[in-house]
Amino acid sequence: MFVMTTKVDIKKILIILAAVAAAILAVVLLFGGSGETAQTDAPAVSGNDARVKFLTDMGWDVTASPTETSQVRIPEEQSPVFERYNALQKSQGYDLTQFAGKKVMRYVYKINNFPGATEPVFATLLVYKNRIIGGDITDTGAKGVVQGFQRIAKEGAETTPTEPTVTQPQPAA
Repeated sequence: MFVMTTKVDIKKILIILAAVAAAILAVVLLFGGSGETAQTDAPAVSGNDARVKFLTDMGWDVTASPTETSQVRIPEEQSPVFERYNALQKSQGYDLTQFAGKKVMRYVYKINNFPGATEPVFATLLVYKNRIIGGDITDTGAKGVVQGFQRIAKEGAETTPTEPTVTQPQPAA
């Protein structure tokens, strides 16, 4: 029978374990942990009151409860329609391509103070993990436009949409 013995140096083992832990930590920090690229500077909205406050801070008077709440999936494949809508999102500091394929919540609120509106106007908020990741203000009138969140006009003046805008399709005559 052959027996081999070795002396274990606790100090060396601790140094090796510390080096392995440092390497794992470096990999996690380098690749971001979860692999998601969610916007960390996106406004946090943990409930309805926070979503309403966000819209109020943008200058809008909205109905306190959403007219529609649904879950939607951000498309993985980019189309010309998606690219135009995402151009609007980018103009206000958002980018939906980061959320391609993800399910997000869509909250729609009726706006009560859109100047000159003859048809309903709605604010849409796209929310992922309690963070606003995009949305718009939509004038549903025949010549209405889709614009960013920021209300540009002062009280009583016409609202000028932020660039770029997405024009609503016109009904066939």
